[in-house]
Amino acid sequence: MSVVETVAETEADTLVESFNPASISLSDRAVKKVRDLVTEEENDELKLRVFITGGGCSGFQYGFTFDEIAAEDDTAIEKGGVTVLIDPMSFQYLAGSEVDYTEGLEGSRFVISNPNATTTCGCGSSFSI
Repeated sequence: MSVVETVAETEADTLVESFNPASISLSDRAVKKVRDLVTEEENDELKLRVFITGGGCSGFQYGFTFDEIAAEDDTAIEKGGVTVLIDPMSFQYLAGSEVDYTEGLEGSRFVISNPNATTTCGCGSSFSI
């Protein structure tokens, strides 16, 4: 095996380790906004719950709420001192996604960049697979 092949294999192994398609990530903006909202509510037990429901103009709709209690089968993702909870049914549609927070002409909101979505509506709040 040549040095080039060994380096290529090592780089591929590193790339696989750094990207986990079965995970969900949080942007720094989302972490900051969740932290700000938890502080504003004066309740350190609050966690952001991200979920999928049927409906919306594209078939499925993203939902966001705060929850104090994690269910036994929830996936909990922690970053920067905040926790995001996702139920098992929603997780299968969100695997590989990033939760972000944006402020723009359409207002301020959490948004999801979902690689599993084949189509999305214009505002990005619903999708289909």
